[in-house]
Amino acid sequence: MGGQAKRPKPLTFQELTELRRKTEVVSKFLQEQLTAHLETLRPIVSPERLFGKFLGAKGDATSADRAFAQLQQSYKPFSTKPFDIPSEFDEHWLTLVGNRVALYPWEYSHEAKTDRETKTISIASPVRWVVSFTSGYTLSQVRQGLAGKGERRVEHIRQFVVNALVAQATFAHAPGLAALFADLRYQVQTDYATDLPKLPLTTISFGLPSFRPGDDLILSATTFSGVAAFVELIDVDALGRLQDPLKTRLQELVR
Repeated sequence: MGGQAKRPKPLTFQELTELRRKTEVVSKFLQEQLTAHLETLRPIVSPERLFGKFLGAKGDATSADRAFAQLQQSYKPFSTKPFDIPSEFDEHWLTLVGNRVALYPWEYSHEAKTDRETKTISIASPVRWVVSFTSGYTLSQVRQGLAGKGERRVEHIRQFVVNALVAQATFAHAPGLAALFADLRYQVQTDYATDLPKLPLTTISFGLPSFRPGDDLILSATTFSGVAAFVELIDVDALGRLQDPLKTRLQELVR
């Protein structure tokens, strides 16, 4: 899944610098707020709540067996490329998941083109994150390892896959979470990245649009920084148009 469309109105380099500053401030605030919310909700998204007896916790054994069987089934596709991890699921791996939640920026590749050059740029969203449980590799390290551009430790890639599958299962097991986050203007959903085929990634995004400026500006900025990576810019003009789901619902009720 890609990012936002390019903004019709071109930006100057000076405008880019100021908008980048504002984007960083807002994105940092939102991520810290989201992290705090997830910490408060840790008992609800804890794997122990779903997998019970497999993690030494009390609960519905039948439900835990069903969840574990589904996890084993979901794991099977990853024994082939590009993951190439062990085909048989080891119950011990579930005990390595833990309950510490991690947030990673949603990223995708973009071919930036001008008359002079074409370069693949890694684009990150400032208002959308992948939520999982912490493991030996971050999302970025998994991508680098699978692409042959970084260290590839099979046990770390395997555990990242397991943790992502467990995160998806725990969020699906608590459907009320989506409604709760919606009231806070966050959207919870499952997404798939083209370079991580078949791996369900639980994402949480804030209801504020972001965009890419023109490719010429992206290439200039990345050449200046020396890093082939760029963060989308938040449309600060949209702040005044933010919707309040609860307010909207109450207005509908009293019409």
